[in-house]
Amino acid sequence: MDANTPTLLITVTGRERTGLRRALFAEVARHDAVILDIEQLIVRGSMTLTFLLTDLDADAEAHLTGRFKELCEKIGLQVHAEHGTGDLHRVDPARAIVTVLGDPLRASHVARVTGVFTALGVHANHIRRLSTQPTTIQFYVSGSDVSALRPALAKVAAEAGFDVSVSPAGLRRFGRRLVVMDVDSTLIRDEVIELLAAHAGREREVAAVTLRAMRGELDFAASLHERVRALAGLPESVIGEVSARLRLTPGASTLVRTLHALGDTVALVSGGFTEVVEPLAAQLGITRVYANRLEIADGVLTGRVLGHVVDRAAKAAALRELAAEEGLPLERTVAIGDGANDLDMLAIAGLGIAFNAKPAVRAAAATALNVPNLDAVLSLLDISRDEIQASEREAASPV
Repeated sequence: MDANTPTLLITVTGRERTGLRRALFAEVARHDAVILDIEQLIVRGSMTLTFLLTDLDADAEAHLTGRFKELCEKIGLQVHAEHGTGDLHRVDPARAIVTVLGDPLRASHVARVTGVFTALGVHANHIRRLSTQPTTIQFYVSGSDVSALRPALAKVAAEAGFDVSVSPAGLRRFGRRLVVMDVDSTLIRDEVIELLAAHAGREREVAAVTLRAMRGELDFAASLHERVRALAGLPESVIGEVSARLRLTPGASTLVRTLHALGDTVALVSGGFTEVVEPLAAQLGITRVYANRLEIADGVLTGRVLGHVVDRAAKAAALRELAAEEGLPLERTVAIGDGANDLDMLAIAGLGIAFNAKPAVRAAAATALNVPNLDAVLSLLDISRDEIQASEREAASPV
């Protein structure tokens, strides 16, 4: 379309109702106009509908404008018509998607985000809500300084107390993914080794070592050996007792079920123990598990770990290995974890998410989520709450 082509922009606002669009476009159809663009937004029953028309001669345009206003007034709508040329508001394709989460999401949070956009010369092309609880808003953005968005937004989000993620727009965000999760304090709300240590009366001692390791104050492998020594002499049966007490993080089942429905591969990479993680994975339909193995002799825990420890470096190596086996580039991987031993896999994944993480991990990770529900991760993957709920209903409906 030539920049000098005459166009007519019509904006209609009012209460949403059945048959509204049929009546409006039946009137437009009387003049056989060409539609160049349509956008509609509905918030709590209040509708804004905008469309851009061309291929109207002067008489048809005047008639349409007058008739359209009469029609809208009869059904209680407000209408504004604006003459112009070309598509004056055409913008560059979105180069990034900025996802903002808050529970609650305050106007001050959005003001901080849009302030960063202005400072960096970034334009918000489109805005939509993905979910409530937490409220999740997506901005599709373009502009000359999109590459600077992630550090700038991470800074203001940490200061103001909301979560934000920046991911590439375009075709790169579509297709199959590999999603790798930590287990303790990520997939589940518990620290398994502390539950085991409670049976030996040494929970407080072990919990203190765990906390220091997760903060990055201790070498993970050394700390694991130290904590496992506290389990020496426990009967093997305590593993089953502890497994029965494990609590999935809210939203964990929904996250895994949705990812599987999308054809994504989900794997667990844990500094915990296969004796606990494998049954948990089977319960969720997850077949790929990397974890440590406890040494058991004559039905008793020896206080030792078999083989190499799944530590920080091993977790990153597992992610690379899994991606290669799946035939996926690292850009198509997602890593989720909370502790210092997750940092390497968070760093190399296409999207690394620090989930309710320790402060040092939040500061180092590109994306942080500080909400109670693990399925909030889906918002960062461009999946709306409505789409999730529709999928759940379809899965529950008899064929």
